[in-house]
Amino acid sequence: MAMQNIPIASPIKLQTVLPVPAGRGANNRKRNSMKVAIIGAGSTYTPELIEGIIQNRAQLGLDEVAMMDIDAEKLRIVGGLAVRMLEKAQMRCRTLLTEDLDEALCGADYVLAQIRVGRLPARYLDETIPLKYGLLGQETTGIGGFFKALRTIPEIRHIARRMERLCPDAWLINFSNPSGILAQMLSSETNIRAIGLCNVPINMCTDLRAQLHLPDAEFEFVGLNHLSWITSIQSGGREYLPEALARGLTGSQMKNIEQTGFDYDVVRAVGAIPSSYLQYFYFRRAKLEHQQAEAVCRAQQCMEIEKELLELYQNETLAEKPKCLEKRGGARYSEAAVSLICAIHNDKQERHVVNIQNKGAVPFLREDDVVEIAATVGKNGAQPLPLHTPENAHIRGLVEAVKAYERLTVQAARTGDDNAALSALAVHPLIGDFDAAKACYFEMKQAHRAYLPAFFAKGV
Repeated sequence: MAMQNIPIASPIKLQTVLPVPAGRGANNRKRNSMKVAIIGAGSTYTPELIEGIIQNRAQLGLDEVAMMDIDAEKLRIVGGLAVRMLEKAQMRCRTLLTEDLDEALCGADYVLAQIRVGRLPARYLDETIPLKYGLLGQETTGIGGFFKALRTIPEIRHIARRMERLCPDAWLINFSNPSGILAQMLSSETNIRAIGLCNVPINMCTDLRAQLHLPDAEFEFVGLNHLSWITSIQSGGREYLPEALARGLTGSQMKNIEQTGFDYDVVRAVGAIPSSYLQYFYFRRAKLEHQQAEAVCRAQQCMEIEKELLELYQNETLAEKPKCLEKRGGARYSEAAVSLICAIHNDKQERHVVNIQNKGAVPFLREDDVVEIAATVGKNGAQPLPLHTPENAHIRGLVEAVKAYERLTVQAARTGDDNAALSALAVHPLIGDFDAAKACYFEMKQAHRAYLPAFFAKGV
Protein backbone atom coordinates (compact mmCIF):
# COMPACT_ATOMS: atom_id res chain seq x y z
CA MET A 1 0.00 0.00 0.00
CA ALA A 2 1.41 3.38 -0.93
CA MET A 3 2.01 5.72 1.97
CA GLN A 4 -0.14 8.48 0.52
CA ASN A 5 -3.11 6.11 0.49
CA ILE A 6 -3.02 5.12 4.14
CA PRO A 7 -6.39 5.22 5.89
CA ILE A 8 -6.62 8.06 8.39
CA ALA A 9 -10.29 8.09 9.33
CA SER A 10 -9.95 5.61 12.20
CA PRO A 11 -6.31 5.26 13.21
CA ILE A 12 -5.20 2.89 15.93
CA LYS A 13 -4.34 4.79 19.08
CA LEU A 14 -2.79 3.73 22.34
CA GLN A 15 -1.84 6.72 24.46
CA THR A 16 -0.16 7.53 27.73
CA VAL A 17 2.24 4.96 29.07
CA LEU A 18 2.85 6.94 32.27
CA PRO A 19 1.67 10.38 33.33
CA VAL A 20 3.54 13.22 31.65
CA PRO A 21 5.06 15.72 34.11
CA ALA A 22 3.41 19.13 34.17
CA GLY A 23 4.62 21.54 31.55
CA ARG A 24 5.75 18.82 29.13
CA GLY A 25 2.66 18.37 26.98
CA ALA A 26 2.78 18.19 23.18
CA ASN A 27 2.02 21.90 22.81
CA ASN A 28 4.08 23.10 25.77
CA ARG A 29 7.31 21.14 25.74
CA LYS A 30 10.38 22.26 27.59
CA ARG A 31 13.27 23.32 25.43
CA ASN A 32 15.26 20.17 26.19
CA SER A 33 12.37 17.76 25.69
CA MET A 34 11.60 15.86 22.52
CA LYS A 35 9.11 13.92 20.45
CA VAL A 36 10.37 11.01 18.37
CA ALA A 37 8.26 9.60 15.53
CA ILE A 38 9.01 6.11 14.21
CA ILE A 39 7.64 5.59 10.69
CA GLY A 40 7.37 1.91 9.83
CA ALA A 41 7.03 1.02 13.52
CA GLY A 42 5.41 -2.32 12.67
CA SER A 43 8.90 -3.53 11.72
CA THR A 44 10.18 -6.31 13.93
CA TYR A 45 13.32 -4.16 14.35
CA THR A 46 11.40 -1.61 16.45
CA PRO A 47 12.13 -3.25 19.85
CA GLU A 48 15.83 -2.82 19.09
CA LEU A 49 15.22 0.89 18.62
CA ILE A 50 13.09 1.16 21.77
CA GLU A 51 15.85 -0.54 23.75
CA GLY A 52 18.29 2.11 22.55
CA ILE A 53 15.90 4.87 23.59
CA ILE A 54 15.56 3.34 27.06
CA GLN A 55 19.31 2.93 27.48
CA ASN A 56 19.91 6.57 26.53
CA ARG A 57 16.93 8.07 28.38
CA ALA A 58 19.07 10.43 30.46
CA GLN A 59 20.35 12.19 27.34
CA LEU A 60 17.04 12.51 25.53
CA GLY A 61 14.45 14.26 27.72
CA LEU A 62 11.80 12.33 25.85
CA ASP A 63 8.16 13.47 26.05
CA GLU A 64 6.51 11.35 23.38
CA VAL A 65 7.12 8.38 21.12
CA ALA A 66 4.76 8.20 18.14
CA MET A 67 4.76 4.88 16.28
CA MET A 68 3.16 4.82 12.84
CA ASP A 69 2.62 2.03 10.33
CA ILE A 70 0.17 1.23 7.53
CA ASP A 71 -0.10 -2.41 8.72
CA ALA A 72 -2.54 -2.21 11.62
CA GLU A 73 -1.97 -5.75 12.86
CA LYS A 74 1.83 -5.53 12.93
CA LEU A 75 1.60 -2.12 14.57
CA ARG A 76 -0.64 -3.57 17.28
CA ILE A 77 1.75 -6.45 17.95
CA VAL A 78 5.10 -4.69 17.70
CA GLY A 79 3.81 -1.46 19.18
CA GLY A 80 2.33 -3.39 22.09
CA LEU A 81 5.74 -4.83 22.93
CA ALA A 82 7.32 -1.38 22.59
CA VAL A 83 4.82 0.06 25.06
CA ARG A 84 5.47 -2.76 27.54
CA MET A 85 9.22 -2.14 27.26
CA LEU A 86 8.73 1.56 28.01
CA GLU A 87 6.40 0.77 30.91
CA LYS A 88 8.87 -1.70 32.42
CA ALA A 89 11.61 0.93 32.18
CA GLN A 90 9.24 3.47 33.80
CA MET A 91 9.82 5.90 30.95
CA ARG A 92 7.70 8.95 31.74
CA CYS A 93 6.61 9.65 28.18
CA ARG A 94 3.44 9.41 26.19
CA THR A 95 3.07 6.86 23.42
CA LEU A 96 0.93 6.92 20.33
CA LEU A 97 0.24 4.06 17.93
CA THR A 98 -1.36 5.31 14.74
CA GLU A 99 -1.91 4.64 11.06
CA ASP A 100 -2.05 8.39 10.45
CA LEU A 101 1.27 9.71 9.15
CA ASP A 102 0.38 13.34 9.84
CA GLU A 103 -0.55 12.62 13.43
CA ALA A 104 2.77 10.87 14.02
CA LEU A 105 4.77 13.70 12.44
CA CYS A 106 3.02 16.67 14.00
CA GLY A 107 5.46 18.47 16.29
CA ALA A 108 8.17 15.79 15.99
CA ASP A 109 11.79 16.66 16.71
CA TYR A 110 13.23 13.47 15.23
CA VAL A 111 11.66 11.23 12.61
CA LEU A 112 13.08 7.72 12.22
CA ALA A 113 12.11 6.07 8.94
CA GLN A 114 12.39 2.31 8.52
CA ILE A 115 9.88 1.49 5.80
CA ARG A 116 9.81 -1.46 3.42
CA VAL A 117 7.55 -0.74 0.46
CA GLY A 118 5.97 -3.99 -0.74
CA ARG A 119 7.15 -5.76 2.41
CA LEU A 120 9.05 -9.04 2.22
CA PRO A 121 7.10 -10.42 -0.78
CA ALA A 122 8.56 -7.56 -2.86
CA ARG A 123 12.01 -8.41 -1.53
CA TYR A 124 11.44 -12.02 -2.64
CA LEU A 125 10.88 -10.78 -6.19
CA ASP A 126 13.98 -8.58 -6.00
CA GLU A 127 16.08 -11.57 -5.00
CA THR A 128 14.68 -14.22 -7.33
CA ILE A 129 13.68 -12.67 -10.67
CA PRO A 130 17.23 -11.46 -11.51
CA LEU A 131 18.62 -14.99 -11.16
CA LYS A 132 16.74 -16.06 -14.30
CA TYR A 133 18.80 -13.54 -16.26
CA GLY A 134 22.17 -14.38 -14.74
CA LEU A 135 22.06 -11.31 -12.51
CA LEU A 136 22.59 -11.13 -8.75
CA GLY A 137 19.46 -10.92 -6.63
CA GLN A 138 20.09 -8.60 -3.69
CA GLU A 139 17.78 -6.16 -1.95
CA THR A 140 20.08 -3.12 -1.76
CA THR A 141 22.43 -3.35 -4.73
CA GLY A 142 22.28 -4.47 -8.35
CA ILE A 143 18.93 -4.64 -10.11
CA GLY A 144 17.12 -5.85 -6.97
CA GLY A 145 18.33 -2.83 -5.04
CA PHE A 146 17.41 -0.66 -8.01
CA PHE A 147 13.76 -1.69 -7.83
CA LYS A 148 13.71 -1.30 -4.08
CA ALA A 149 14.90 2.27 -4.65
CA LEU A 150 12.19 2.93 -7.25
CA ARG A 151 9.51 1.70 -4.84
CA THR A 152 10.85 3.53 -1.81
CA ILE A 153 11.84 6.95 -3.19
CA PRO A 154 8.23 8.16 -3.68
CA GLU A 155 7.24 7.16 -0.15
CA ILE A 156 10.26 8.74 1.54
CA ARG A 157 9.65 11.85 -0.56
CA HIS A 158 6.05 11.89 0.67
CA ILE A 159 7.20 11.64 4.31
CA ALA A 160 9.62 14.51 3.69
CA ARG A 161 6.90 16.68 2.13
CA ARG A 162 4.63 16.14 5.15
CA MET A 163 7.56 16.96 7.44
CA GLU A 164 8.03 20.25 5.58
CA ARG A 165 4.47 21.13 6.61
CA LEU A 166 4.17 19.55 10.05
CA CYS A 167 7.65 19.53 11.61
CA PRO A 168 9.94 21.60 9.37
CA ASP A 169 12.70 21.83 11.98
CA ALA A 170 12.81 18.09 12.65
CA TRP A 171 15.62 15.76 11.67
CA LEU A 172 14.81 12.79 9.45
CA ILE A 173 17.11 9.88 10.20
CA ASN A 174 16.51 7.28 7.55
CA PHE A 175 17.42 3.60 7.86
CA SER A 176 15.21 2.50 4.95
CA ASN A 177 17.24 0.91 2.18
CA PRO A 178 18.89 1.73 -0.10
CA SER A 179 19.89 4.40 2.40
CA GLY A 180 22.44 6.22 0.24
CA ILE A 181 20.17 6.62 -2.77
CA LEU A 182 17.34 7.83 -0.55
CA ALA A 183 19.69 10.36 1.07
CA GLN A 184 20.69 11.52 -2.42
CA MET A 185 17.04 12.10 -3.31
CA LEU A 186 16.28 13.88 -0.03
CA SER A 187 19.29 16.14 -0.50
CA SER A 188 18.33 17.16 -4.02
CA GLU A 189 14.53 17.26 -3.89
CA THR A 190 13.48 18.35 -0.38
CA ASN A 191 14.20 21.06 2.18
CA ILE A 192 14.25 18.91 5.30
CA ARG A 193 17.26 18.14 7.45
CA ALA A 194 18.09 14.50 6.73
CA ILE A 195 20.82 12.01 7.52
CA GLY A 196 21.10 8.51 6.09
CA LEU A 197 22.24 5.80 8.46
CA CYS A 198 23.43 2.20 8.20
CA ASN A 199 24.64 -0.25 10.84
CA VAL A 200 27.47 -1.65 8.67
CA PRO A 201 30.05 1.05 9.63
CA ILE A 202 29.39 0.86 13.37
CA ASN A 203 29.73 -2.93 13.25
CA MET A 204 32.99 -2.70 11.32
CA CYS A 205 34.44 -0.11 13.70
CA THR A 206 33.41 -1.98 16.84
CA ASP A 207 34.82 -5.29 15.66
CA LEU A 208 38.08 -3.82 14.34
CA ARG A 209 38.68 -1.97 17.61
CA ALA A 210 38.33 -5.31 19.40
CA GLN A 211 40.56 -7.19 16.95
CA LEU A 212 43.29 -4.55 17.13
CA HIS A 213 42.85 -3.95 20.89
CA LEU A 214 42.43 -0.24 20.19
CA PRO A 215 39.29 0.96 22.02
CA ASP A 216 39.91 4.59 21.03
CA ALA A 217 40.70 4.02 17.34
CA GLU A 218 39.16 6.41 14.81
CA PHE A 219 38.39 5.35 11.24
CA GLU A 220 38.36 7.12 7.91
CA PHE A 221 35.56 5.88 5.65
CA VAL A 222 35.41 6.49 1.90
CA GLY A 223 32.59 5.56 -0.45
CA LEU A 224 28.84 5.18 -0.65
CA ASN A 225 26.29 3.25 1.35
CA HIS A 226 27.01 -0.48 0.95
CA LEU A 227 30.06 0.46 -1.13
CA SER A 228 32.53 1.81 1.42
CA TRP A 229 36.06 1.15 2.61
CA ILE A 230 38.11 1.99 5.68
CA THR A 231 41.21 3.83 4.47
CA SER A 232 42.74 4.83 7.80
CA ILE A 233 42.81 3.58 11.40
CA GLN A 234 44.30 6.13 13.78
CA SER A 235 45.09 5.68 17.46
CA GLY A 236 47.53 7.62 19.64
CA GLY A 237 48.92 9.43 16.62
CA ARG A 238 49.82 6.15 14.87
CA GLU A 239 48.41 4.64 11.66
CA TYR A 240 47.27 1.03 12.08
CA LEU A 241 45.84 0.33 8.62
CA PRO A 242 49.01 -1.45 7.36
CA GLU A 243 48.84 -3.83 10.32
CA ALA A 244 45.15 -4.50 9.71
CA LEU A 245 45.79 -5.16 6.01
CA ALA A 246 48.72 -7.46 6.78
CA ARG A 247 46.49 -9.49 9.09
CA GLY A 248 43.62 -9.51 6.60
CA LEU A 249 41.21 -7.95 9.10
CA THR A 250 37.84 -6.90 7.71
CA GLY A 251 35.57 -6.40 10.70
CA SER A 252 32.13 -7.93 11.07
CA GLN A 253 30.10 -9.70 8.44
CA MET A 254 26.38 -9.03 8.03
CA LYS A 255 23.91 -11.79 8.83
CA ASN A 256 21.94 -11.10 5.65
CA ILE A 257 24.94 -11.86 3.42
CA GLU A 258 26.13 -15.40 2.76
CA GLN A 259 29.72 -15.09 3.89
CA THR A 260 32.75 -15.80 1.76
CA GLY A 261 34.86 -13.16 3.47
CA PHE A 262 37.84 -11.40 1.93
CA ASP A 263 41.15 -13.20 1.56
CA TYR A 264 44.49 -11.47 2.03
CA ASP A 265 44.98 -11.00 -1.69
CA VAL A 266 41.80 -8.96 -2.07
CA VAL A 267 42.44 -6.72 0.93
CA ARG A 268 46.04 -6.08 -0.05
CA ALA A 269 45.19 -5.45 -3.69
CA VAL A 270 42.55 -2.91 -2.73
CA GLY A 271 44.74 -1.25 -0.10
CA ALA A 272 41.75 -0.64 2.16
CA ILE A 273 39.29 -2.62 4.28
CA PRO A 274 36.04 -3.21 2.35
CA SER A 275 32.57 -3.43 3.89
CA SER A 276 30.65 -6.70 3.63
CA TYR A 277 28.64 -5.70 0.57
CA LEU A 278 31.81 -5.45 -1.53
CA GLN A 279 31.69 -9.26 -1.62
CA TYR A 280 29.07 -8.89 -4.38
CA PHE A 281 31.51 -6.82 -6.44
CA TYR A 282 34.67 -8.84 -5.80
CA PHE A 283 33.12 -12.33 -5.94
CA ARG A 284 30.17 -11.79 -8.26
CA ARG A 285 30.28 -15.21 -9.94
CA ALA A 286 30.55 -17.15 -6.67
CA LYS A 287 27.71 -15.12 -5.16
CA LEU A 288 25.50 -15.68 -8.19
CA GLU A 289 26.18 -19.42 -8.25
CA HIS A 290 25.35 -19.65 -4.56
CA GLN A 291 22.08 -17.76 -5.01
CA GLN A 292 21.06 -19.92 -7.95
CA ALA A 293 21.79 -23.11 -5.99
CA GLU A 294 20.28 -22.26 -2.61
CA ALA A 295 16.93 -23.78 -1.73
CA VAL A 296 15.51 -20.61 -0.16
CA CYS A 297 16.51 -16.98 -0.58
CA ARG A 298 17.16 -14.52 2.24
CA ALA A 299 13.66 -13.01 1.85
CA GLN A 300 12.11 -16.39 2.60
CA GLN A 301 14.36 -16.81 5.63
CA CYS A 302 13.31 -13.36 6.84
CA MET A 303 9.64 -14.28 6.42
CA GLU A 304 10.14 -17.22 8.77
CA ILE A 305 12.13 -15.13 11.25
CA GLU A 306 9.48 -12.41 11.17
CA LYS A 307 6.70 -14.93 11.74
CA GLU A 308 8.58 -16.33 14.74
CA LEU A 309 9.22 -12.85 16.13
CA LEU A 310 5.63 -11.67 15.74
CA GLU A 311 4.37 -14.76 17.56
CA LEU A 312 6.87 -14.08 20.33
CA TYR A 313 5.98 -10.37 20.53
CA GLN A 314 2.31 -11.22 21.21
CA ASN A 315 3.24 -12.74 24.56
CA GLU A 316 1.91 -10.09 26.94
CA THR A 317 4.49 -11.04 29.58
CA LEU A 318 7.34 -10.16 27.23
CA ALA A 319 8.68 -6.68 28.00
CA GLU A 320 12.20 -6.72 26.57
CA LYS A 321 13.93 -7.18 23.25
CA PRO A 322 14.17 -10.93 22.59
CA LYS A 323 17.56 -12.47 21.86
CA CYS A 324 16.33 -14.08 18.64
CA LEU A 325 15.90 -10.63 17.04
CA GLU A 326 19.63 -10.83 16.28
CA LYS A 327 18.86 -13.38 13.56
CA ARG A 328 17.16 -10.57 11.62
CA GLY A 329 20.52 -8.86 11.02
CA GLY A 330 20.10 -5.60 12.91
CA ALA A 331 23.15 -5.74 15.16
CA ARG A 332 23.93 -2.37 16.81
CA TYR A 333 21.05 -0.82 14.88
CA SER A 334 19.72 1.08 17.89
CA GLU A 335 23.20 2.08 18.99
CA ALA A 336 23.83 3.76 15.64
CA ALA A 337 20.44 5.47 15.59
CA VAL A 338 20.02 6.67 19.14
CA SER A 339 23.64 7.74 19.58
CA LEU A 340 23.20 9.92 16.49
CA ILE A 341 20.09 11.56 18.01
CA CYS A 342 21.96 12.09 21.29
CA ALA A 343 24.87 13.72 19.44
CA ILE A 344 22.56 16.19 17.69
CA HIS A 345 20.30 16.86 20.67
CA ASN A 346 23.20 17.44 23.08
CA ASP A 347 25.58 19.10 20.58
CA LYS A 348 28.21 16.48 21.34
CA GLN A 349 30.44 17.12 18.32
CA GLU A 350 30.96 13.37 18.12
CA ARG A 351 32.35 11.34 15.25
CA HIS A 352 29.81 9.17 13.38
CA VAL A 353 29.77 7.50 9.97
CA VAL A 354 26.71 8.72 8.08
CA ASN A 355 25.29 9.36 4.61
CA ILE A 356 25.37 13.11 3.93
CA GLN A 357 26.34 15.62 1.25
CA ASN A 358 29.98 15.46 0.27
CA LYS A 359 30.72 19.21 0.53
CA GLY A 360 34.20 18.69 -0.89
CA ALA A 361 35.32 16.03 1.59
CA VAL A 362 35.82 13.46 -1.20
CA PRO A 363 37.61 15.50 -3.87
CA PHE A 364 36.70 13.38 -6.88
CA LEU A 365 32.93 13.66 -6.27
CA ARG A 366 30.54 16.58 -6.62
CA GLU A 367 29.80 18.90 -3.72
CA ASP A 368 26.16 17.74 -3.61
CA ASP A 369 26.84 14.02 -4.00
CA VAL A 370 25.82 12.02 -0.94
CA VAL A 371 28.66 9.94 0.46
CA GLU A 372 29.11 7.55 3.37
CA ILE A 373 31.78 9.21 5.45
CA ALA A 374 32.99 9.98 8.95
CA ALA A 375 31.50 13.25 10.17
CA THR A 376 31.40 15.43 13.25
CA VAL A 377 27.84 15.50 14.59
CA GLY A 378 26.34 18.23 16.77
CA LYS A 379 23.34 20.54 16.96
CA ASN A 380 23.78 21.62 13.33
CA GLY A 381 23.85 18.07 12.07
CA ALA A 382 26.72 16.18 10.48
CA GLN A 383 29.73 17.92 8.97
CA PRO A 384 31.89 15.61 6.79
CA LEU A 385 35.52 15.20 7.76
CA PRO A 386 37.88 15.76 4.81
CA LEU A 387 39.99 12.78 3.79
CA HIS A 388 43.61 12.89 4.83
CA THR A 389 44.82 9.78 3.00
CA PRO A 390 45.99 9.74 -0.64
CA GLU A 391 43.39 9.04 -3.30
CA ASN A 392 42.88 5.33 -3.95
CA ALA A 393 42.39 4.78 -7.70
CA HIS A 394 40.56 1.49 -7.19
CA ILE A 395 38.05 3.06 -4.82
CA ARG A 396 37.62 6.09 -7.05
CA GLY A 397 36.79 3.93 -10.06
CA LEU A 398 34.07 1.91 -8.35
CA VAL A 399 32.60 4.86 -6.46
CA GLU A 400 32.32 7.08 -9.55
CA ALA A 401 30.51 4.33 -11.45
CA VAL A 402 28.06 3.56 -8.66
CA LYS A 403 27.46 7.25 -7.94
CA ALA A 404 26.51 7.73 -11.61
CA TYR A 405 24.09 4.82 -11.15
CA GLU A 406 22.62 6.44 -8.02
CA ARG A 407 22.06 9.80 -9.73
CA LEU A 408 20.34 8.11 -12.68
CA THR A 409 18.22 6.03 -10.31
CA VAL A 410 16.93 9.16 -8.57
CA GLN A 411 16.19 10.67 -11.97
CA ALA A 412 14.34 7.56 -13.12
CA ALA A 413 12.25 7.43 -9.94
CA ARG A 414 11.30 11.09 -10.35
CA THR A 415 10.40 10.91 -14.04
CA GLY A 416 9.25 7.33 -14.56
CA ASP A 417 11.53 7.25 -17.60
CA ASP A 418 12.55 3.83 -18.90
CA ASN A 419 15.60 5.26 -20.63
CA ALA A 420 16.95 6.75 -17.40
CA ALA A 421 16.27 3.43 -15.69
CA LEU A 422 18.12 1.40 -18.32
CA SER A 423 20.95 3.92 -18.36
CA ALA A 424 21.31 3.49 -14.59
CA LEU A 425 21.45 -0.27 -14.90
CA ALA A 426 23.91 -0.16 -17.80
CA VAL A 427 26.46 1.77 -15.72
CA HIS A 428 26.17 -0.40 -12.60
CA PRO A 429 29.23 -2.65 -12.19
CA LEU A 430 27.11 -5.63 -11.09
CA ILE A 431 25.03 -5.72 -14.31
CA GLY A 432 27.46 -5.92 -17.21
CA ASP A 433 25.00 -6.99 -19.91
CA PHE A 434 22.43 -4.66 -21.43
CA ASP A 435 20.22 -7.38 -22.96
CA ALA A 436 19.94 -9.20 -19.63
CA ALA A 437 19.32 -5.91 -17.80
CA LYS A 438 16.60 -4.85 -20.25
CA ALA A 439 14.73 -8.15 -20.13
CA CYS A 440 14.94 -8.34 -16.35
CA TYR A 441 13.97 -4.69 -15.98
CA PHE A 442 10.70 -5.04 -17.87
CA GLU A 443 9.72 -8.22 -16.03
CA MET A 444 10.44 -6.64 -12.64
CA LYS A 445 8.69 -3.44 -13.65
CA GLN A 446 5.51 -5.42 -14.25
CA ALA A 447 5.96 -7.48 -11.08
CA HIS A 448 6.20 -4.29 -8.98
CA ARG A 449 3.62 -2.34 -10.97
CA ALA A 450 1.47 -1.54 -7.91
CA TYR A 451 4.36 0.41 -6.37
CA LEU A 452 5.62 2.20 -9.48
CA PRO A 453 2.87 4.65 -10.52
CA ALA A 454 5.31 7.05 -12.18
CA PHE A 455 6.29 4.35 -14.69
CA PHE A 456 2.70 3.57 -15.64
CA ALA A 457 1.27 7.08 -15.89
CA LYS A 458 0.42 6.45 -19.52
CA GLY A 459 -0.91 2.98 -18.86
CA VAL A 460 2.12 1.28 -20.41
